[in-house]
Amino acid sequence: MRFTKMHGLGNDYIFLNCMETIPDDLHGLARRLSDRHFGVGGDGIICICPSKQADFRMRIFNSDGSEGAMCGNGIRCFGKYVYERGLTDSAHLMIETQAGNRELELTVKGKNITKVTVDMGEPVISEPVDLLMMGERRTVIPVSMGNPHAVVEVENPQVLDLRTVGPAVECHSEFPNRVNAEFIRVIGPAALELRVWERGSGETLACGTGACAAVAAMASQGKLDREAVVHLTGGELRVRWEEKSGHVFMTGPAVAVFDGELAD
Repeated sequence: MRFTKMHGLGNDYIFLNCMETIPDDLHGLARRLSDRHFGVGGDGIICICPSKQADFRMRIFNSDGSEGAMCGNGIRCFGKYVYERGLTDSAHLMIETQAGNRELELTVKGKNITKVTVDMGEPVISEPVDLLMMGERRTVIPVSMGNPHAVVEVENPQVLDLRTVGPAVECHSEFPNRVNAEFIRVIGPAALELRVWERGSGETLACGTGACAAVAAMASQGKLDREAVVHLTGGELRVRWEEKSGHVFMTGPAVAVFDGELAD
């Protein structure tokens, strides 16, 4: 079984070409391959599959083996993979995900993809809630980007012990199916800083859907413009919440790291 290691701003995944054959037990395979000591290492695996309703289908499995609905960084890498590996010659793609179909616009330079813009769809923003976590009350804005997010505004995300506060949000009783947690600080009318704790993976260097959720949440509160740069641990994403359509558009890089072959 051959694989390709890719990342979007350090949010890294192991890509498998499943256009002809889908491996058995993808849940167990994700746990084994994602292990950074005994496997390839990554935040999960992403399978490139055929689709009856779009150009391709993307399936995501987190490092704990759970299946995810959508991944902004992963889908940018997905677009780069299928174009540069000759699975398509189109720079405009429709990708089927568990969160619905997503449109991609690929920026092509020569034969390479330099960046990808994703139509992430419309955010669903719920009323803020005050939650008791670790003996402290915090205001949380729930946002769905096809997958669930909890946006928490803090004074300084960098000083947080995410290994403690992250699971406290992810597994809070308010979110029975668990949730991705974004800890953010608005640093200007068109910029915010973000650290993320992803359900099923723990802290990651970036989260595309989380960046979109954070911009939508803060813009809905009048604390941020509808177009902003999101500064994540792994780099920057540009997010635009279009007023006319209500859709959120995310633009960022995608990087192929190496190809490999599993021994067994």
